[in-house]
Amino acid sequence: MISTVENSEIVVGLDIGTTKVSAVVGEVDEDGITILGVGNVPCRGLRKGVVSNVDWTTRSIAEAIEAAQTMAGVEIRTVYAGVCGSHIRCQPSDGVAAIGGGEVTPTDVDRVLEGARAIPIDADRQILHVLPHEFIVDNQDGIRDPVGMSGVRLGVHVNLITAASSPVQNVIRCAERCGLTVADVVLEPLASADSVLSEDEKEIGVAVIDIGGGTTDVLLYADGGIGHVSVIPVGGNNVTADIAAGLRTPMGEAERLKRKVGCALGRMVDDAEEIEVPGVGGHLSRTAPRRLLSDIIEPRVEEIFAVIRNRVEDTGLYDQLSAGAVLTGGGVLIEGMIEFAEEILGMPVRLGTPIGVRGITQLVDAPQYATGVGLVQYGASALADARGRDLGSSYHEDTLESPVSEERIARSGSRFLSWLRAAF
Repeated sequence: MISTVENSEIVVGLDIGTTKVSAVVGEVDEDGITILGVGNVPCRGLRKGVVSNVDWTTRSIAEAIEAAQTMAGVEIRTVYAGVCGSHIRCQPSDGVAAIGGGEVTPTDVDRVLEGARAIPIDADRQILHVLPHEFIVDNQDGIRDPVGMSGVRLGVHVNLITAASSPVQNVIRCAERCGLTVADVVLEPLASADSVLSEDEKEIGVAVIDIGGGTTDVLLYADGGIGHVSVIPVGGNNVTADIAAGLRTPMGEAERLKRKVGCALGRMVDDAEEIEVPGVGGHLSRTAPRRLLSDIIEPRVEEIFAVIRNRVEDTGLYDQLSAGAVLTGGGVLIEGMIEFAEEILGMPVRLGTPIGVRGITQLVDAPQYATGVGLVQYGASALADARGRDLGSSYHEDTLESPVSEERIARSGSRFLSWLRAAF
């Protein structure tokens, strides 16, 4: 949140990716979220989703924020920042608590979630999110929201999302060097999923596959809840590097060729088609068959989807994904990706772009903005939860205007529960 306009709030999502930084500005009121502006700039300060150069990352954040401020006409002071990388882990846990007055209250839910998070973790790691999969009241299981139910014993099955502390703090530090306050840190695939999925897909089971520049994030909904989250340290940059090496062209030109004329399925390309390949190191441009470019892209994309399928099958949830898979992220912007994914994954696949927002939606109507829009939606839900708990200005002062500490990140589970309730 950065300002209040009449009865609305301004929420900013900051997506710090391997290849770009995006800042999405949304105005939140009783009617929903209106997109006001977007800032999107290249970034070279991350490697596989983790900050590797603080100065470069800080510069990219500052440029993205400046562009978003100019477009939206607001001053940005506070953001909801995304975090990702291969250091992310997902592990199951359980919690049990007595129901105080015979009826489940939000306080009982908080206590049982705290019990679920009370597990030993390494000193250099921290809990980002506590994701409830189901609640159990006495002997009744499969409950999504137990508040108001009668019983004496409340249980919960959760997935704990943990992260290495250093990468999380480096994201916060880069934002603070730009004069920003980080209201909360959110796992990026969770934000992406919330912005591209319909309620029906969540209900019957779906896989969200977010292919970014440095990583591929996989999130599974099963039995109406989040069943698994994993991060694969391979992404669109690996495809670009293969093209640069195979065609002997600069990385920038390889990225352009991938997006403009690349195809993930060689059989979709006419053998007679030719493309112009810029030279490297002073060499002249030359022509090459477009099929050659496709032959370079196809093996890497096949590898990525094969790893994804193996990960999904290892969870035991493959047969529960009745809605198939949703592809999102900038790495899916290659012709033939949807068709190839359907072949390898063995399920229906669609392209995921942000939904559930208004305003100048054409600015974010692309898969690479799924995370940024999802972060705005997360922030909107956090504000709604704060009002619901009647925290008023004290919430604003403690959570939105002070730097994020590890302790506050650890307390984000209850706020995330409200986000999940809204999502379901």
